[in-house]
Amino acid sequence: MFILQFLLLQLSNNAALLQAVSILLQRRRRAFLERATALGPSVRLAPIPTKTRSCWMRVRSRDWWERVVLHEFSDAEWREHFRMCRRSFVKLCNLMKDVISPGEMTVRPAIPLEMRVAIALYKLGGCAEYRSIAYRFGVHNATVMKFVYMFCKGMVNQAIRHFIKVPNPQEARAIAERFQSRFCIPQVIGCVDVTHIPVLAPRDGHMKFLNLKFVLNLQKKAHDCHVGISHSLFSGIKKNPCEINGTPINFIVLGDAAYPLLEWLIKAYTPSPTLTAQQNSFNSSLNDARAAVEIAFQRLKARWRVLLKKGDFHYTFLPYVAITCCALHNFCEREKEDLGQAWMEEVALMERTIPQPPTQSYTQSSTAGEAVRQVLTEYVASSHMQER
Repeated sequence: MFILQFLLLQLSNNAALLQAVSILLQRRRRAFLERATALGPSVRLAPIPTKTRSCWMRVRSRDWWERVVLHEFSDAEWREHFRMCRRSFVKLCNLMKDVISPGEMTVRPAIPLEMRVAIALYKLGGCAEYRSIAYRFGVHNATVMKFVYMFCKGMVNQAIRHFIKVPNPQEARAIAERFQSRFCIPQVIGCVDVTHIPVLAPRDGHMKFLNLKFVLNLQKKAHDCHVGISHSLFSGIKKNPCEINGTPINFIVLGDAAYPLLEWLIKAYTPSPTLTAQQNSFNSSLNDARAAVEIAFQRLKARWRVLLKKGDFHYTFLPYVAITCCALHNFCEREKEDLGQAWMEEVALMERTIPQPPTQSYTQSSTAGEAVRQVLTEYVASSHMQER
């Protein structure tokens, strides 16, 4: 009881003290205003000094871009810095003009479209820091980051249709015929595989990060690429079955042991001493066909080295970067851009230094997938017999 009375007394004393201080401050303010009024207009209060701006825009040199690159660079130098020749660069700028073109500026001249695209390509192709790129192009660090993000998001959200698409039935038929002529497996329109892209994953939920899924045709161009979870490849392809040994077979994709055996996704038989000669022959043909996807991944990372090591991108933005690199890979392959042997050797060295994570075999299979694989196995065996 005594403690409660003491606390109530303290609270009441504090309230009285606060009220007294408030009254005192009001009196002092009133007295100050009366004295200022009595002095007249000749006395003015000193204004609060403001911080003056040192400069409106820092002077930076763009000589390297405006003089050296645009007027002095050869095609080899263009490929070294931007992964494509000048002609292909101009074509890419035309495809991206609706995505990253500058708007109307009233204060200062806008950075032109070509320079914006060049900044993005320089970042994706070389893994340079924002500060280094900013110094080279004569812009601010934040400007480099802005254009890289704008380029990648614009590529994925708007311009992707120019670079990555599911083949139409006529294109799919032509791809299948090329696969069959080289590897004796009919109805194949592509191979699917995954590759590891280093990422600065958050501490919570880092186990949820998966590899990049990549589907490509015989020309090492991507039909479909996705990060994280898979989705249907055949949503845009009409079924176009071909009768093989009396069985209608639709278009298929070749995978490895990490994928399930499905009607449209065929993989090799699990290695075993009990495999027949026909099954071993089929495995050999399938593995030869799937070698294209490994070469494609090497070419992808050789051009766009940002995929080789952990960069300074936020993990939520990295899917945009990966898909943009796949789109640019398709563009360079379509334009028949040369790929230096030194680039490929660098990728091989990096993969030996930082090996890919181990993959686990997927043992489940569908009855339809087993039936399709059996038909293809018999067809490959008969084709090899005819060649002999």
